Order: sequence, then C-alpha cells, then structure tokens
Amino acid sequence: MSLDRWVRRKSKAAGKAARKHLDTLPDGLWTKCPKCGEILFSKELVRNLKVCNKCSYHFRLGWEERLAITADDDSFVEMDADLVTVNPLDFPEYSEKIAQDTADLGINDPMITGTATIGGHPVVLGIADFAFRGASMGSVYGEKVVRAFERAMQERLPVVMVNASGGARMQEGLLSLMQMAKTSASVAQHDRAGLMYISVLTDPTTAGVHASYAMLADVIVAEPGALIGFAGERVAAQAQVLKRPPGFQSAEFQLEHGMVDIVLSRREIKDTLVKVLAVAGIGDTNAA
Repeated sequence: MSLDRWVRRKSKAAGKAARKHLDTLPDGLWTKCPKCGEILFSKELVRNLKVCNKCSYHFRLGWEERLAITADDDSFVEMDADLVTVNPLDFPEYSEKIAQDTADLGINDPMITGTATIGGHPVVLGIADFAFRGASMGSVYGEKVVRAFERAMQERLPVVMVNASGGARMQEGLLSLMQMAKTSASVAQHDRAGLMYISVLTDPTTAGVHASYAMLADVIVAEPGALIGFAGERVAAQAQVLKRPPGFQSAEFQLEHGMVDIVLSRREIKDTLVKVLAVAGIGDTNAA
C-alpha cells in the first residue's frame, strides 16, 4: 500500500470517528454566534450573560433571564398576570398560536409587569419577551403597560421598561394600533406627575412600540447592536426609501443622532439604572 493511500484511509477513518463522537454529544452543549461565527460553550455563554466573548454580540434573553439581571433577588411581584388575549377579529389560527406560546413559555402575553426593587430602589418594572409572538403589542400588552404606569402614579414610583418588539400585532387590527396612543398617553400622565421613566431598548425594538411609549422616556438606554427603529431594512426598501443611511436601525446610529441617551453592555445596565435612580432621589428600601 502506498503511503499516500494509507494517509487517506487513516484520515477517512478519523473523520468517521470524529463525526460519531459528535453524534454522542448532548444537544445544546455549544452555541454558534450569529455575528462572528465563534463556537461558544453554552454554559460559559450563560455565565457571560449571553454575550459573545469574542465579538460582544448580545443574544436575546427571555423575560426571566432579563429579570434575574435587572431586579434585586426575590423583589419582583408580578401584577395583571390574569389578563388573557382574546381573538376579537376571529383571525384564523390566532387563538391556537397564542395558546401554543403560552404552553411553551408559561406566560399569557409578551409583556410582564410588576413591582420590584433595583439596587434597593422601588420601581414598577416591565419586561417584554420577544419569544412570545415577537413581543408584538396587542390589546393585553398595551393594557398591561398602561396599568403599570397607573400603578406607578398611585405609589409615586418610577417606571423601568425593558423593551423588545416586532411592532403592532396584526391579528388584532385597529385594536392593536390604538395601543400606541393609549400607552403614550399613560407615559404623559406619569410625566406630568413628576415621576421618572427609564426605557431600555433591546434587540429588536421596532415599529409600533418604538413609535410610542418606548421612545418617550426621560432616560433611554440601549444594548450594543440592537435593532432600533420604526421600519427595518426590508420594509424601508419596500417603501422605496432610497436614501437609507448605513446602519440606520442600530443602537449606535440612534445614539449618534440623539435618539438614545447611552449604549451600554448588558453587564453595565443594572449598575447604571441604580445610579440614575439614586440621582433622581428614588427611595432606597435598604436604607436605615
């Protein structure tokens, strides 16, 4: 047997053995970064708050993961969890899709609201979970946002909203679109009461949510690389918007053009919220 043939046989056998070994590895052990292509050890990725340690790409978080890195331990008390979406327009398969997301995620709506403390400072907190119907804003979503601001006014508390959304929920038609005005009005009432509102924009925050309550805050924070804007690249192209600046939907572009106050890595956001709340004179529940 020639040396060249022997090497090829050995290489082929090694390849088969490697593939067989990979087949025996448990699912979910590794995660590929969609930005840089780096293969990441999943447990290490979780320890790094789901931020790629090579390119700093910020993976999306579920609401419980976001809650864990935002609010103080065991401080969150959910409210309005019993609000359930109906199908007012009898949109085909809408009820089934809502039921499936509820079964998969254990929540009735992408917007989760409640009271909490952040660094000892009491707040009303809202967190949107993109995994539920793309965090689209329907009637329940809008009602929960409004009730959150009303609760904050009753208790003289600031509001912190962690936003993510693909926009208004098409299956609810005008009932969904009216939530833009409804939530914006609640922000205005909260502002007239002299209370603080902080908005955290995560990937993606777009369309109806972006064009309403999410961009009306006193302080607007964004995560690096987050898609932020009213219309995405494809929609803008379909609308024949010809002069689209490069990267116009990114958090960094929004910061450069004054639409966002600060872009922060995920690890820095809670500490920054604590500092802003302290400067604003929000009471510390841990104070003697």
